[in-house]
Amino acid sequence: MIRTNAASVQASLRHLLFALVAGGLMPFTFSPYDQIWLALPSLGLLFWLIQRSPSSRTKPAWIGFAFGLGWFGLGAWWLAPTLHTYGHLPWIIAAFCVLLVGSVMALLPALWAWLTWRLAGPGAWLLPAFAIAAVFEEWLRGHIFTGLPWTALGNVLLDTPAVGWASWFGVYGLALLPALMAASLVQLWQYHTHRWGAAWLAISISLFIFAPAVAVDKDSRQAPRTAALIQGNIPQDVKWDASFLNETMQRYARLSAAAKADIIIWPEAAIPFFLSRSPSWSAWLNERVDRWHTPLLFGGLKAFADGTAQNGLFATRPGSAGHADDLDFAGKQHLVPFGEYVPSWIPFLHTIVPEIANFQPSGDSGTLTVGGVRYGSLICYESLFPELSRARVLAGAQVLTNVTNDAWYGRSPAAWQHLQAARMRAVETGRYVLRVANTGVTAIIKPDGSISASIPWWTTTLLLGKFIPSDHITAYVRWGDWPLLAGLFILLVPIFRSNTGGAFMIGRNGG
Repeated sequence: MIRTNAASVQASLRHLLFALVAGGLMPFTFSPYDQIWLALPSLGLLFWLIQRSPSSRTKPAWIGFAFGLGWFGLGAWWLAPTLHTYGHLPWIIAAFCVLLVGSVMALLPALWAWLTWRLAGPGAWLLPAFAIAAVFEEWLRGHIFTGLPWTALGNVLLDTPAVGWASWFGVYGLALLPALMAASLVQLWQYHTHRWGAAWLAISISLFIFAPAVAVDKDSRQAPRTAALIQGNIPQDVKWDASFLNETMQRYARLSAAAKADIIIWPEAAIPFFLSRSPSWSAWLNERVDRWHTPLLFGGLKAFADGTAQNGLFATRPGSAGHADDLDFAGKQHLVPFGEYVPSWIPFLHTIVPEIANFQPSGDSGTLTVGGVRYGSLICYESLFPELSRARVLAGAQVLTNVTNDAWYGRSPAAWQHLQAARMRAVETGRYVLRVANTGVTAIIKPDGSISASIPWWTTTLLLGKFIPSDHITAYVRWGDWPLLAGLFILLVPIFRSNTGGAFMIGRNGG
């Protein structure tokens, strides 16, 4: 008996280790590695371990947690040097913070694995339950704990024919396909002639190959416009240094003066102070914009009379000299927790890390009209959230503008993964995305998610490129996530009933 228990414990530990390794493969499926084929063995191993978990007495939730810890713990390693360098935290505390973030995020794959087994149990329905639960897990990851859909599973399909489904069902809906394909391959490998595995694999391959074309506005009557995207390449350690301010402003002005474009765009917080409190710099900027004969969108900070502040995007035009308070402004709505504000339930954190900012979220539409074009503003982190870009388009945005500062993350994969998110927003909305980053990656993204022009990161230069404003409304923009979620929920009902016999039996048959 003791020997049997020891063998069972060893099997459970092996399965947890396998799950950790499988999750550790997931970060390599995203940019800058782009080894998307790794998603199949990674997700396939997770599915196989969920199948095997009752026999090894390992709860499916622990399998999912280990998988999530590998995915998000390893995948977010770049947070440690950021917290150490700019948060002034000791390395051991910075590493603990990464482990903590990975552990919290791992709760969602734990829910995915638990839900898969509880709904379907062993049998043919486990496979579709696994794929459907993946969609719900991804949607929850984008909303719970304020949301953090970094390296969303659907992003692995960006450079495949299947990306066309994003304009119908969004990035969360795309999670269904790699999960379905991976689980189907596992069933075929296990049973060779398993008819359900073959059927589901055929369905997933068909969905992959015969995806709809990416929705673009082929009938647009808008003429192409030229954008000048300015990559200032301001080092993070001097960005807020008053002694470096003159160099910052002159650098952006020098690059902008060389641009022959319809619009000039500077990145997030390009002007690193409250322009309204510096009349001399405000007049200097007005003079430069008049000289260029070109409107300017620039990232900056806005102060309000009640003492609050917002991070956002300003618009100024030639011949519109006036007080900085009168400039059109679109503020950031989804703030970075612990980076731009401290949640109200832990106010003591300010005394621990006094460098944390305390911005307020904006309630405006997030759009700015310049030169007859309506720009939808996505400030940095906001490009992760499909509901925000969707709201901008519903508010009339004809092109999306993503301004960001990824200098915080050095030369880590974070900047490239952030770019991937912006590419997916282009597909979902059928819009060009003008992405302007302080240190890169600055790029013009077409509505099909491809990059039409970009410049090397960590260089001081400008990018000139064409874009076309659009009024087209994709199915995803029109309907959002709810039709898909409701449809998948309805599909789960027969799976639940046929395999558990109802709520009473779930406690007896669950793993």
